[in-house]
Amino acid sequence: MSNNFDNFQKKRLRSSYLSVVVSIALVLFLVGLLGITILKTKALAQHFKEQITLHIFLKSEIEQNSITAFQKELNKKDYTKSIEYISKDDAVKIMQEETGQDFVEFLGTNPLKDVINLHVKSDFVTTNKLEKIEKELGDSPLIYEIAYDKNLIGLLNKNIQRISLWVLIFSGLLTLIAVVLINSAIRLSVYSKRFIIKTMQMVGATKSFIRRPFIWSGIKLGIVGAIIAMLALLGLSYYIENEIPEITLLKDVKILGLVFIGILLLGILITWISTFFATRRFLNLRTDQLYY
Repeated sequence: MSNNFDNFQKKRLRSSYLSVVVSIALVLFLVGLLGITILKTKALAQHFKEQITLHIFLKSEIEQNSITAFQKELNKKDYTKSIEYISKDDAVKIMQEETGQDFVEFLGTNPLKDVINLHVKSDFVTTNKLEKIEKELGDSPLIYEIAYDKNLIGLLNKNIQRISLWVLIFSGLLTLIAVVLINSAIRLSVYSKRFIIKTMQMVGATKSFIRRPFIWSGIKLGIVGAIIAMLALLGLSYYIENEIPEITLLKDVKILGLVFIGILLLGILITWISTFFATRRFLNLRTDQLYY
């Protein structure tokens, strides 16, 4: 009879541990997925910003040496991501390939100008900063005109800010839900051992002595749940990258590393806090209150 009861208790204990680990893993998986989305959104926003091009049209009859010197000077600027020089002859070839027509032969002259396409760093892609860059470059005697889509800049920044705000709100809500769910799972696990806690307390064990093994057990469960969540995220990242090769998740080692470290720390922190308060609650209960 005693053996049957012991086996029943062990099965119930294993079932309790399993439910806690599964709950932690699922919640941390969702938090990790959101973390990747946030970090990847930032990277994608940076990528789109750096696609903005300032077309710097040069004046006619400028010597090649002056253009080369200007390019070198432009490359040294803090805001320069990359530059691309297209001569007016190369521009004619590009337009001929795109349109299939030789407009130079029709006009008798090449109306195009040499152009330098300037890609600026994402931090400088704001209306005010681009206007300052335009004003600075406009003082050069080599430049005929600077052109870029000003409306697109404002629209891009506005949409990025809006998306970032909603992602932050959603991440805050999900983190709160994660804490509540993991806390509930931990409390249920500790609840199943409330009589053991009270028995230890009655024989003279201190609260810190009683609480310590529960906290370590909770932390271990948090680590196991975090590892399962990491493996699930790696599997999902592998699947997404196979289906959509443009989204290079597995190659972003830095992003995955940050997310995995965050998942591990969050799993440890939440389980530690939840176990601490759960055990404190049962330590402060009277014996007759354990049945309710």
